[in-house]
Amino acid sequence: MIEAYLLFFKAGMGSFQPSRNLQTATGIPICPGLPPYNAVTTTYSRPLITAQLARPHKSGNVQRTMAAVHPTRPFFALPRAFFAALLIGPLLSGCLSSDSDNNNDGPTTGRINALGISGLTYQTASQSGKTDSKGQFQYYPGETLSLKVGDLLLAENVPAQKWVTLLEFFPDIRAQLTSPSIDDEGLRTHRGTEQQLIDRTHQSNLIRFLMALNWAGNPKDGEGIEIRDRVIQQLNAALPSLTSPIDFRASQSEFNASGSAPSPANQLLASICFYPEGSELCEDPSEVEDKIKSAIDRPENPEPGIEYKQDLQAKLSRILNAARTMGDVEPEDAKRYLSRELDSITTTLGKRFYLERHTANVPASDTRIQQFNIHRIGGSAELADIDAITTRPQDIVLHSYNAETASVEYFVGGPAGGESEIVTSFLPENTYRWVRKTLRVVID
Repeated sequence: MIEAYLLFFKAGMGSFQPSRNLQTATGIPICPGLPPYNAVTTTYSRPLITAQLARPHKSGNVQRTMAAVHPTRPFFALPRAFFAALLIGPLLSGCLSSDSDNNNDGPTTGRINALGISGLTYQTASQSGKTDSKGQFQYYPGETLSLKVGDLLLAENVPAQKWVTLLEFFPDIRAQLTSPSIDDEGLRTHRGTEQQLIDRTHQSNLIRFLMALNWAGNPKDGEGIEIRDRVIQQLNAALPSLTSPIDFRASQSEFNASGSAPSPANQLLASICFYPEGSELCEDPSEVEDKIKSAIDRPENPEPGIEYKQDLQAKLSRILNAARTMGDVEPEDAKRYLSRELDSITTTLGKRFYLERHTANVPASDTRIQQFNIHRIGGSAELADIDAITTRPQDIVLHSYNAETASVEYFVGGPAGGESEIVTSFLPENTYRWVRKTLRVVID
């Protein structure tokens, strides 16, 4: 009896493979990006995207048949759909998420810089809070951000979006980000513009100030900025006693001023101890100086537990050396840090777009117009603008390129054995960042 049932079950399940045919058996999409297959027979074609886009993409037609709903199938085909449905839940958790952090009913998640700046207070029309350990904040599209460190206002009316960088804190800097520069190949790019804007004095002062507030000092490669609650508490306590407000538009020398007339930024840093509460490095240096005046020299046989003049002098030196100043963060440090952050965002954006392949072989006798398209993972490319060049126009001639269709056309102009690279630089919608992709064309 059991053997008969197993044969019955096997006949109903057929060659069911959950990882490939689950969707066809149920008519329910495994991942939101794929359409449901609820017809008797469905054929579709799409590029097979690998984990690394450096490899050529393959295309193919996949024919899927929904035997579970075929009217001529016997009733014992039903277990196929039934057991497929039981597997949907676990497999859903393995689907790739889209490049959007949107919650259909809730706010969107944005981030300050690529690796984040934690501890900033943010406010939008509907959301408020502190950026988390990844520098993330919540917002709804169309809102703007107000950003503070403690009670110190850093920026207002910053457009809230997936990536917000320090270049967008100042309105005059932000407005210039949409003006691309031209690189050595004659293509438009945002990178040159970014590098020029980082060097602006008020921009550099802001970057250096936030770097100085990082708990561990200058951020190293792979590190974001962490502004701890302990730092913020001390900052807020010191703000009312500053001789004047912090002015990021001051000259670098004024912003770095130290000695008997320290700048407001340095006054603030001098009031913050970047060590755990209770550390001797957090003691008030003036109090230690007073103790030195009344302390005695260390005798030949010092008694334990007594701080002698020499001990206090050594402690004072450690406290003073542990204090931070704006001079600890050079403009080149700021440029290097923010350049890493900006490049990381550009790289992340670029990975969302791909070509069908990276090399195209065209016979020398085929002089027809060839075309390739730019694709975006999880949706249409949606480009605002596009540039393209061919590195060897004597071999491969550029015919046209179109942002609306996200396509580039070319044709063979040289003999067999020739080749060229077609370099495209394109601007996706809703960003100022240009993305670059290259197709190598070989003439057979």
